[in-house]
Amino acid sequence: MRPAALRRIGLGNAIGAGLDPCAALQVHFDLAPGETVDASFLLGEGEDRAAALALVHRFRDPAVVQEARGASERFWDGLLGAVQVTTPEQGIDLFANRWLLGQALSCRIWGRSALYQSSGAFGFRDQLQDVLALLSAAPGIAREHLLEAARHQFEEGDVLHWWHPPEGRGVRTRCSDDLLWLPYVTARYVAVTGDRSILAATLPFRGGPRLLPGQAERYDRYPLLPGGESLAEHCRRALAQGTTAGAHGLPLIGSCDWNDGLNRVGLAGRGESVWLAWFLHTVLLEWAEVLAGGIGDPLEVAGLRGRAETLRQAIEATAWNGEWYLRAWYDDGTPLGAAGSREAEIDLIAQAWAVLSGAAEPTRAARAMESAWRKLVRPDDGLTLLLQPPFDRAPGDPGYIKAYPPGVRENGGQYSHAAAWGAWAFARLGDGARAVAVLRTILPVDRTATPAGVERYRVEPYVVPADVYGVEPFTGRGGWTWYTGTAAWTYRLILEAILGLRREAGTLVIDPRLPPDWPGYTATIREGGATYRLRVDNPQRTGKGILGVTLDGKLLAEARVPLLDDGREHEVVVELGAAAVAPGRLAAR
Repeated sequence: MRPAALRRIGLGNAIGAGLDPCAALQVHFDLAPGETVDASFLLGEGEDRAAALALVHRFRDPAVVQEARGASERFWDGLLGAVQVTTPEQGIDLFANRWLLGQALSCRIWGRSALYQSSGAFGFRDQLQDVLALLSAAPGIAREHLLEAARHQFEEGDVLHWWHPPEGRGVRTRCSDDLLWLPYVTARYVAVTGDRSILAATLPFRGGPRLLPGQAERYDRYPLLPGGESLAEHCRRALAQGTTAGAHGLPLIGSCDWNDGLNRVGLAGRGESVWLAWFLHTVLLEWAEVLAGGIGDPLEVAGLRGRAETLRQAIEATAWNGEWYLRAWYDDGTPLGAAGSREAEIDLIAQAWAVLSGAAEPTRAARAMESAWRKLVRPDDGLTLLLQPPFDRAPGDPGYIKAYPPGVRENGGQYSHAAAWGAWAFARLGDGARAVAVLRTILPVDRTATPAGVERYRVEPYVVPADVYGVEPFTGRGGWTWYTGTAAWTYRLILEAILGLRREAGTLVIDPRLPPDWPGYTATIREGGATYRLRVDNPQRTGKGILGVTLDGKLLAEARVPLLDDGREHEVVVELGAAAVAPGRLAAR
């Protein structure tokens, strides 16, 4: 490459329509043969002019520049090197080692900006999901964000759908799932870190007028109220507000659930969401586990579990469609996701969460995912579609999802966030081969392996995209990159669901779901100053089932390795096989 700026002294400073301007710095050096010059370019900000000038003055010292760079490198190496894996597929290793976690933290959590979205806002559900990927490597960052999210909840239990720091300006909506991510992620944080002190943290609520009847949302400044309640109480209020029921006994979808594009399915207050029912069932049970650990009344715990069971029965009684589960009901009672429908006949996330929730009848859950594989996964195109067929010309108004062209983003394209859930569901069913097959549709490695693939894909090959188009002539073209929750979920999919490495309160639980043709994999896990070197062998080509686990040559009674920050190196060897029993308790040997 020959940048024009390097062939001239002085930049143009021209701006105007169509010129595509950028910010640029140029410094001129005259160098003798063999001479070198180190130059540091600073880009930053200060609270005022004096603060900014002080930073400039400080960083004129090359030693200060080098120390700052070294501190940055040490931070990223510590975070991104906490877990390193080597599998039979280099493309998976490339993204699992550093790239996915780096994308999630730098873009989604810190920058909150990219070419396709540059608002800088926090999404309540969005960044809560993202920090799930940091629970092991950076629990402090996850804890900080959990508490910050709780500060954007109203006394009634609902939350800001998104907000701009630092003033708290944001949008209050009737979105039905946002608030439930607070107890879900809190429960996950406690389970992974063992830190129950977070539950007692006192946090204020936001104040402001409620939405008027018929009003879907309001953007405003919502100030913090004096006083506050514990995070546990914030979670209780979220569950109380989020536990609703319509005519079929399933929760109301409101102005949308996880799929924001379905914003007119239940705007009148009667539409119900099947996906939300699976998710609410999960949250009720996980929050019951938190309370059962010491802060809840036994009657409250029993009540949560009872509500989950009632919900499970209602889903099975009303939402099963013969070969898969419905997605929702419109306000007028028309089902969404019914067999034979001209549009959105089947939706991936309703099938995936039937499995992930553990609530679906096992035969139905397996059949639902079989239907998803048959109707939504297109191996030849490398696609795992969110729904099929796309919304187009049929009667009915599900919302702004229909404004997307057929096959683009949520409207019948691959929505990679959902694809990660689909892969996780296949892993949960014990089908490692299909889990990895869906994973390959998320990662851009195969898409960009040839010049023709690069020309078709047309976006960055080193980050995961939010979506890939699914209808000709744009099939296989990448859409929204960088700023996507796909990064965090795909990182967890690889480590937790496929490789089966899951932390629980100071231990490593091992429960892989590998493709049967994989001979195994290796991993290096850092725990403070200690290093755990893990080898998983798959001699029987089952891809699952734990025959034995040894730690430093000693056989363990469970597939659970204690993680100690003792400054030593440890060797863990895992043998998979068909004679094993459920994870957590090994077969007799």
